[in-house]
Amino acid sequence: MTALPTRHDEAWRYADIAALPALWPITPEVIVVAPGDSASRTWVIERAAVHDIAITLGAGAQMTVHVLNAARGYGRLALRVTLGAGAQFDLGAAQIAGGDQTVEIVTEVIHAEPDASSRQVVRQVLAGRASGNYLGRVVVARGANGSDGSQSIRAMLLDRGASANARPELEIHADDVKCAHGCAIGELDADGLFYLASRGLPPAAAKALMLQAFLAEAFVGADDEATLMAAALTALEDLL
Repeated sequence: MTALPTRHDEAWRYADIAALPALWPITPEVIVVAPGDSASRTWVIERAAVHDIAITLGAGAQMTVHVLNAARGYGRLALRVTLGAGAQFDLGAAQIAGGDQTVEIVTEVIHAEPDASSRQVVRQVLAGRASGNYLGRVVVARGANGSDGSQSIRAMLLDRGASANARPELEIHADDVKCAHGCAIGELDADGLFYLASRGLPPAAAKALMLQAFLAEAFVGADDEATLMAAALTALEDLL
């Protein structure tokens, strides 16, 4: 990619455009999983960076991706995934940001052939004046019957100045499919915090415990689940 994007491009609507010149140009990465094979990848983004990944899964292939986006600055991961017949793609991602940071995950998952499945779980914790973005599009191509796609997007705002932007999108051109998406943006449950405080936990520890459980949903089943959670907790310490 050579030309800098603008906000007229829907995929860059919420991006930190001012940060892009220092990170440009970017070199797209291509991942191909052969029919019947399995693969997994983990991205931990801790400094300003823009990643652009194209993934193709052959028939019956499986791939699991886990992401922790806690960039100090502008951090972006874009995934374009094409699924063959019976392929399976799973994404578990967490974004953590404070101050004036912008972090975002942009996905396009194309069910190109029948009986493929995709599952996306994204959790965000945002403080200060940070912005956390998720733009996700699931496309079921004509004739891709038996497709099963889901998106679960939740964001937790620790300060009133923080913002979360979420746009889960389904584009379905086939019959006999099962696709769904859910999105929620809110604050920590006051009753839950009160309960933990009544059990003797200091406010900061109670908040950290609830956020840990919230973020853990993104890393369930990861080969390096403990490492991801440790890095996430380190990033949380700066917010609490």
